[in-house]
Amino acid sequence: MDPPRGRATENSRRCQTDGVAPSQESQSRLLADGDASAGTAEESSADESHKERIDRELSELLQGLRVMVTGVQVVFAFLLAMPFQSGFAKVDTSGHWLFFIALTGSATASVCFITPAVQHRLLFRTGLKEKIVHRANELGLVGAVSLAVAITSGAALVAEVVLGNWLAIVFGAAAALATCWLWLLQPIIDLRRQATADPPQTTHNED
Repeated sequence: MDPPRGRATENSRRCQTDGVAPSQESQSRLLADGDASAGTAEESSADESHKERIDRELSELLQGLRVMVTGVQVVFAFLLAMPFQSGFAKVDTSGHWLFFIALTGSATASVCFITPAVQHRLLFRTGLKEKIVHRANELGLVGAVSLAVAITSGAALVAEVVLGNWLAIVFGAAAALATCWLWLLQPIIDLRRQATADPPQTTHNED
């Protein structure tokens, strides 16, 4: 009577191990596939050629400029329609100055953000794509500063017409501080923290 029981226990153990083994194998396969995909992604970024890097940087830059152009278009359209409104006659001299500063800033930002796409079309297949990337980066920074000036002046103008001079100063200062902190100071702080966290490695000559 003992051998059949032993065989039954062995069979049950085999069934249990057979039931557990596929799940463990599937999990190990998933982990291996994940490691393999991560490895291939790192290898692809490491093995990226100079031309592929320039193409990627240009596409990322143009995509970011498209987002900025949308904001500029809203501000620019608002400013262009403002002089034709009936309430614009109530704006005083300081309001007129704020309007022209905002209009100039939004126009400058529009030109800076649209220029890379236009130059990319004009310089198509000329081998100057890397120069376009560097120039577009510079124009993007100039356009961002111009857009910050336009937003600050536009907010101050609306606040002056609706609330008065003192609150216009408060709203303009708040917009200026927000754009300076988010667009300029935070990236500079991140760059300095990265520079201090990852100091350049110095090579020592062995005697």
